[in-house]
Order: sequence, then C-alpha cells, then structure tokens
Amino acid sequence: MAISQAITVVFKQDLMSPSSNLEAATLKCALYDNTATLNQNTAAYTTANEISDSGTNYTTGGATLTNVAISVDGTTAIFDCDNVTFANATISAQAALIYNNSLANAAIAVLDFGGVKTSTNGTFELQFPNADATNGLIRIA
Repeated sequence: MAISQAITVVFKQDLMSPSSNLEAATLKCALYDNTATLNQNTAAYTTANEISDSGTNYTTGGATLTNVAISVDGTTAIFDCDNVTFANATISAQAALIYNNSLANAAIAVLDFGGVKTSTNGTFELQFPNADATNGLIRIA
C-alpha cells in the first residue's frame, strides 16, 4: 500500500495560476483500492487501481463535486463542497482523489481512509468536515 494523504504539489502550483478558479471548475472525486499509489506527487487523475465500475453503481472517473465554495475563516482560506454519495453501491475503497476535470484532470488532494471502507448494496458516502479554519477539508493558512 502506498497511499499518503496530501495536498498535491501540482495543486499548489496551480494555485499560482491566474486561471485557477475552483468554484467555476468541474471538480471530481475518484475512489481507489488499497493497492493504489497516491501521494503528494500524484499529478493527475489516473485509472490505475481505481475501483471497478462493474456492477458497483460507481462510474469510472468518480463523482462530480457539487456546491464547491471557497470561504475565509480569519486568515485561512477554506475549500468546501457537498458530501459525495454513491447510492445502492457495492464498493471497497481505501482512498479518494479529488481532481480538477477542467484543468487536464490535475490532482488536488489525496484522501486516505486509513483502511478499506466498504458498502454492500448500500450507500457509500464521503463525509467532509465542517468548513472552518480548524477542520476544513482543504485549508490554506
């Protein structure tokens, strides 16, 4: 297993781009099994070790993030979006990759679940934390 939770280097670089506007972009979240190699050096979305879309109610490429918002809490910028849900799904996943589909599938963040999480013909949901300076999913202080 080579999954390491991180904000990706390519995302840090993209933040300096004048065209970086996460609220206007199409952002996606793909799920990966426990054999994936994902870390701060992951540059873009990949299908390598992405979970199967065969009979799982999961589509290759993952789900589109909804209600993406950037806010500020004190001096910390915070990324937020709605939770990601796959209904009636049979899924086993260890990690997720958030990526910018509008920017050549550039990787934004790797989320390590800390172990394989499963659903069997039920709801598989990624519940994101409150959007504040202490808990936000992605925070830049």
